[in-house]
Amino acid sequence: MTEQAATCQQSSCQSNNAALNAKIGSIKHTFIVMSGKGGVGKSTVSVNLALSLSMQGLKTGILDVDIHGPSVPKMLGLANEKIKFVDDQIVPQEVYDGLKVISMGFLLNSSEDAVILRGPAKAGIIRQFFENVAWGDLDCLVVDCPPGTGDEPLSVVQLLDTAKSSAVIVTTPQQLATIDVEKSIDFCRQLKLPINGIVENMSGFICPHCHAEANIFSAGGGYKLAQKFVVPFLGTIPIDPDIARSGDEERPYLSAYPTTETAARFGEIVERLRSVYLELRNKPEADSCCGGSKAQQCSEPGECCSGQER
Repeated sequence: MTEQAATCQQSSCQSNNAALNAKIGSIKHTFIVMSGKGGVGKSTVSVNLALSLSMQGLKTGILDVDIHGPSVPKMLGLANEKIKFVDDQIVPQEVYDGLKVISMGFLLNSSEDAVILRGPAKAGIIRQFFENVAWGDLDCLVVDCPPGTGDEPLSVVQLLDTAKSSAVIVTTPQQLATIDVEKSIDFCRQLKLPINGIVENMSGFICPHCHAEANIFSAGGGYKLAQKFVVPFLGTIPIDPDIARSGDEERPYLSAYPTTETAARFGEIVERLRSVYLELRNKPEADSCCGGSKAQQCSEPGECCSGQER
């Protein structure tokens, strides 16, 4: 490589990084929704979390980085929408009075199309979803990750400022699911990503007639996990047939069934999450833990890397 070519490449990289940093800098807080195992309702939590934050007046976006199995478009009634460009920028879809949405699903000709990509290609797509999307100023961005601790969540965390991000980990009560969640917790701690808390989904069944709650499966796995690893427990979401029904109807649960006990449970979880955003919004930039350095940030809110309370 010639010296001139190397200089041009370096200049291009710096320009790209500046554009990326500007986009990420316009997002006040990012909630990264993860799960150790598939089928625990992570996308359901992501969609309803984002909708609830938006309904509370916060400028909110949802980014679906499940490259191989995007489900957010269908859950929001956007399954037939395609990617849109204005002035070389990707324009998010908007639903429910301002919730901005981007998904790999918008790039596919059909929901039946398989996405066959290796890690570097997926990382490039995720970078574009931050760098080349006209998100505007957002109070909150909810990122729906695929299960596990692979390329997609790793790419997201490496791009973001972890001082303005936190993980929401979704599990079901069964031991098989909670074992995999332990890996998600370890992932967050190794990457210095604060853990906002654990949500236990499919936790008990509420009778639609007498409103009594019964534990069809095991219960309390998420709570026990939170105690074991000393992370917040955000709450439980019961088994509710209307959650599946709302997905089939292509409507978020909170929009279709806003007055149910399940909706109230979602509301309690969102209030706990929203308090984190408000705390960060009111905190001076210089007061960020460990000075805001990506290489030296705390794995637990309120605790410095030295182990001393702030």
